Amino acid sequence: MTAQRAALDSHRWHWNHGPIDIVAEAYGDAAAVAAAHDAAWERFREVLSELVGELWLLRRPVDGDCALQGPVARRMWNACAPFRPTFITPMAAVAGSVAQELIGFYLRPGIERAWLNNGGDIALHLAPGQSARVGLFADISRFDLRDTGRINVDGSFDITADMPVRGVATSGWRGRSFSLGIADSVTVLAATGSQADAATTIIANAVDVQDAGIHRRPASECKDDSDLGDIPVTVGVDVLAPAQVRRALDAGVARAKALQQAGLIHSAVLVCQNQYRLVEPLCSNAAVPYAAPAMAVGSVFA
Repeated sequence: MTAQRAALDSHRWHWNHGPIDIVAEAYGDAAAVAAAHDAAWERFREVLSELVGELWLLRRPVDGDCALQGPVARRMWNACAPFRPTFITPMAAVAGSVAQELIGFYLRPGIERAWLNNGGDIALHLAPGQSARVGLFADISRFDLRDTGRINVDGSFDITADMPVRGVATSGWRGRSFSLGIADSVTVLAATGSQADAATTIIANAVDVQDAGIHRRPASECKDDSDLGDIPVTVGVDVLAPAQVRRALDAGVARAKALQQAGLIHSAVLVCQNQYRLVEPLCSNAAVPYAAPAMAVGSVFA
């Protein structure tokens, strides 16, 4: 298994290596953009083998002192450490941490703005005066890969350079990773991609309620090498009574606000069965959705 890359256009590359799938996009001086893409690509080629080398530690709960050695692995651990004693492993921040590692290569003169989108978990660079717009998609089960036209997103918001946000991440029971909750999607804005990734996992887990219409199985039965072991994860959610959905979202909002007060997130959007909640920023520079928002899908656009 070797890393592969393909140019999508003059600004974008698609990089793939095993489970890591990234779209890298940058704007600015052409020579600076090309040099940043090349440097980030060379680093990308090394990341998977580094993580595999410490995988047994990355699947262990965050506790005590960090014993990890690699820079991405340590970033994962540090992003998850604030959530102790809640059960969390560094794997909760893997996608955002990889994106965060690579965005560093774009912090150079001549780059106006750039983003690394790792399956919907995004790290950004914005020079002064620059901005990026993020599209959101509510329910990934509605996404049709055969649709080659422009994606009709459920909402969007702007991130400006003066905001304390350089990371966006999404989690939910329908996503790539397991969730303990029932949110279709929880999208978090935070200071870095790794912090956003860890926080959205915690908030999505909190969007929950007791109901016979929620179906769970031990994570180990769904994937034999899951870092969650025998913890029950959500595998199906029937149509619930609206009041139940409200209670689940209330629980998630309470967790999100607690993280916000602790300085761990900037803002969040929680979506469950056609209901959504917005945890607005505490500061005045708010990222305001343009429509009922939802799941970040792989596209950030100006």
